[in-house]
Amino acid sequence: MKTLVLVRHAKSSWEDPFLSDHQRPLAKRGLRDAPLMGARLADWGPPVDRVISSSAVRALATAELVMGEMGLPWEEIWIEDDLYQATESDMLDYVRQQEDYLDGLMLFGHNPGLTYLVNDLSDLDLDNLPTCGVAILQFEVESWSAIGDVLASRAEVDFPKNHR
Repeated sequence: MKTLVLVRHAKSSWEDPFLSDHQRPLAKRGLRDAPLMGARLADWGPPVDRVISSSAVRALATAELVMGEMGLPWEEIWIEDDLYQATESDMLDYVRQQEDYLDGLMLFGHNPGLTYLVNDLSDLDLDNLPTCGVAILQFEVESWSAIGDVLASRAEVDFPKNHR
């Protein structure tokens, strides 16, 4: 069994119009929502052997807050510049390249790629994975390279508005 946890970055700030999109930090709502979803993930307890994040400031800040709530070591995060504007196909390539001894992978990224990836890998039909939304997909496979050839046997989505 392989478990893929997909997390969209939390709500970002637009206060500084001179920052590039890549440099935008989290908004107050994002700073509140990321620990909430981290606590939810800690309660769910999906296996997470590796965490990969986009290099965008808002994605990394979300990852740090979520991982803190889950008790995952920050120094082990993999930061990938190419995830910043990755398509669902690009993200699937990252997933499929993981070593098979890993049971759980958590990926922090952006829309629209994440929404499309959830829809491509499961029987879910999301219009939009909201900011700080989480999708947990479980696959009855032995190898990460098989993901995409089969749909998730179990798929769950959660997001902050479910808990307000």
